[in-house]
Amino acid sequence: MNTNDLRVFVAAADSGSLSAAARRLGITPMLASRRLAALETALSVRLIHRTTRSLSLTPEGESLIGYARTIIDSAMQAEALFTDPGRVTGRLRISASVPFSRKIIAPLVPSLLNRHPELSLEIDMNDDMTDLVANGTDVAIRIARLRDSEMIARKLADNRRLLVASPDYLENVGRPLRLDDLAQHSCLTTFSAQHWYFETPNGRKRLKINSRFACNSIEGVYAAALAGAGITVLAHWNIADDLQAGRLKAITLLDDATPETTAVYAIFPTRLMLPPKVSVFITAVSGVLAGLQMV
Repeated sequence: MNTNDLRVFVAAADSGSLSAAARRLGITPMLASRRLAALETALSVRLIHRTTRSLSLTPEGESLIGYARTIIDSAMQAEALFTDPGRVTGRLRISASVPFSRKIIAPLVPSLLNRHPELSLEIDMNDDMTDLVANGTDVAIRIARLRDSEMIARKLADNRRLLVASPDYLENVGRPLRLDDLAQHSCLTTFSAQHWYFETPNGRKRLKINSRFACNSIEGVYAAALAGAGITVLAHWNIADDLQAGRLKAITLLDDATPETTAVYAIFPTRLMLPPKVSVFITAVSGVLAGLQMV
């Protein structure tokens, strides 16, 4: 496959038309059409449905787009090695959960864009362990206990988790003192986390939670906790400002357990050297997390 043909394909998919793709790449519409046709001929498939008014990817085009982005980015990275190794350019595609994107990544966007005028950012807010190459993702941030040794991951920080509730809830209902006391409280969980994990003197303990409120998103659990609906477990980075402002209180008096600490990882689609755009992002995120660890 010719990388110039792939550039036309990606530009057409992003802009919605071949003429717009041609303008973006600084070539004529006829040349853009020829390059796309050459790519389809080389692969023996149709990649794009074209009409006079619209353009859409075929199923084959959808399958190729992530790989095409990765190939183009890799070519740009190779070119950069022989021009200015420290130059941060291109589109950085990030995958992270909604809370992490909102609390950690979004506040970094202005400084990253201001310091690197040739950098652009895309954030896919989800927490699925998807195929990063197929999705054209440069780096994914995941909070987990990683078990898959095949994953290309770098630990960025511990993910300290806290048992928390609003001051009003604790004043009205009281604080739990032991794990067994949680059964007498209104606990808030997500659909996928009906068990909470704790570190105890006897090792890791899995506790079944009979929640009075459950939600498909941790954002809903977080909002319910702020409103005084009950007790939940949240990551320290997600609630550091709420703890400081007194909107939430950490329940640190359990005498037989503490919520299990997991970790924040950066997941990469390749073992190749990280391009500058990924490195500056990881450095920025690591700096924020390191600062929060001190709070």
